[in-house]
Amino acid sequence: MKKLNITINGVALKVDEGTSILHAAKSINVHIPTLCHHEDLCISGNCRICVVEVNSPTNLMAACATPVSENMNITTNSHQIRQARKHILELLLTEHNINCIKCTHNNSCELQKLALEYRTDEELFISLRKNKRPDSSSPSILRDETKCIRCTRCVRTCAELQGVNALTMSGKGNKTIMSTFMDMPMNEVVCTNCGQCINRCPTGALVERSYIEEVWDAIYDKSKHVVVQTAPATRVALGELFNLRAGNSVTGRMVSSLRRMGFDSVLDTDFTADLTIIEEGTELLHRLKKVLVDGDKSVALPMMTSCSPGWIKFIEHIFPELLPNLSTCKSPQQMFGALAKTFYAEKKGLDPKDMVSVSIMPCTAKKFEANRPEMRDSGYKDVDYVLTTRELSSMIHQSGIAVRTLQDENYDSIMGQSTGAAVIFGVTGGVMEAAIRTVYELVTGREIPFDGLRITPVRGMEGVKTASVLINDVKEEYKFLEGVELKVGVAHGLANARKLMNAVRDKTIELHFIEVMACPGGCIGGGGQPIPTNIKIRTARTDATYREDEGMKFRKSHENPEVKAIYEEFLGEPNGHKSHKLLHTYYTERKKY
Repeated sequence: MKKLNITINGVALKVDEGTSILHAAKSINVHIPTLCHHEDLCISGNCRICVVEVNSPTNLMAACATPVSENMNITTNSHQIRQARKHILELLLTEHNINCIKCTHNNSCELQKLALEYRTDEELFISLRKNKRPDSSSPSILRDETKCIRCTRCVRTCAELQGVNALTMSGKGNKTIMSTFMDMPMNEVVCTNCGQCINRCPTGALVERSYIEEVWDAIYDKSKHVVVQTAPATRVALGELFNLRAGNSVTGRMVSSLRRMGFDSVLDTDFTADLTIIEEGTELLHRLKKVLVDGDKSVALPMMTSCSPGWIKFIEHIFPELLPNLSTCKSPQQMFGALAKTFYAEKKGLDPKDMVSVSIMPCTAKKFEANRPEMRDSGYKDVDYVLTTRELSSMIHQSGIAVRTLQDENYDSIMGQSTGAAVIFGVTGGVMEAAIRTVYELVTGREIPFDGLRITPVRGMEGVKTASVLINDVKEEYKFLEGVELKVGVAHGLANARKLMNAVRDKTIELHFIEVMACPGGCIGGGGQPIPTNIKIRTARTDATYREDEGMKFRKSHENPEVKAIYEEFLGEPNGHKSHKLLHTYYTERKKY
């Protein structure tokens, strides 16, 4: 690639042609402030906070949107630049709800940080602040346009990363607002509740719907037995909210914290992740037999995973014709909720009506999922409250718990034991890898022939991945799979899912099994995870997940002793009558607009 000679603040350097001024400055550790810019998104250049002088003091350019050119002379810090940035901030503040004390983004708001750095005077211009009430219609996402600075990060996220387009900018000039189709409430538009808009909003105009106070009330109510479950991806991200580097796993300290907060039972969603693999793997084998042996053309292949509620709502809206392809398995969260108020209650001698089931999730869509009317197979609401990783952090801080000083503790027994296969549910390709580890061994009686059980073809951050596994020398009952090349696909981020679904619908790709995660990187990049997020952080969380997997005693779902026990004591056989009642579900076709 051609190299260009440029100068930044008197420092001469060579950079690749096409490099933006912003990235050129970063390469020599020169910080330029931004608001509309985000590493995951296309260039917008509309906030102008990143203005720099190019070749002359009178030529102010947006650093994020301006590529370098030969002999370009750039100044990033001058009186004119500072004043321009300060006035831009002050103008933004004239329309911004500055009740920062009550804002969940207080101390993490990018606008607030810059306003403090530049010592802005918000009274310099006439206040244009609105008093419109936030949209709280969604069980997952709270939208407050009075905090919007029109950076369009949310709109670009919804369009580019997710391909959903639930958010838009409407109006002109100073009447431009972040909106939805026809300014409808969030719960009435094609929103998947994934929360990726929240993760990229710089101000708190979009935040998760919080249930912290309801959970505290339950904990303080001595008549209630409060059960908490924690998802795989939370343990490799929570530490970031306590000043640990991304990629630090805090599983044991998280368990310790939850006990000290007052939860009566601290259990692991990973247990039902293992259970999901048994149920889903069995379902896949049944479908393959019906197609390959019985010639049943009514059976839908490829079968698709059903763990990600954002993905489920996406396909319900966008590809309803493919709903039969979805596995009927509930997500691990909902399997856990149903079993907590049946099996666990029975084992512990608890009355389910006196139980409160709480889940700690990396995902805002899980809040919507828990509120789906079909998720009441226990006879009660299976999961009462869903908290994000961020909400858990707030509760730990409120409790005065010093996470970094805690000793590791283990989950409670019964629905607290898991395998490495369950841990990797948190990363893209993880569900697929866990399923292959189990299905291959069940069918052949042999361990999958990948070094260290690392099924590398389904790993990595590529948006869509395909792989195949040749099945031979099978057990007698699986003779119908002899010589079959099992073809699988993996997608993460809903824009990538759309590409894969188009190929499936148009029959331009041949697959047997597909995993889709709604969020970039999988659950480790979920809408309820610590902010900020970028590819570097998501990769660090992914690496920590695989390390945790390799440190586990058991690394295949069918090896989990507690999973074996629950089938013997309670469920009977996989995909049996009781399993179908408690662990499986159905889906709903939804309107596209």
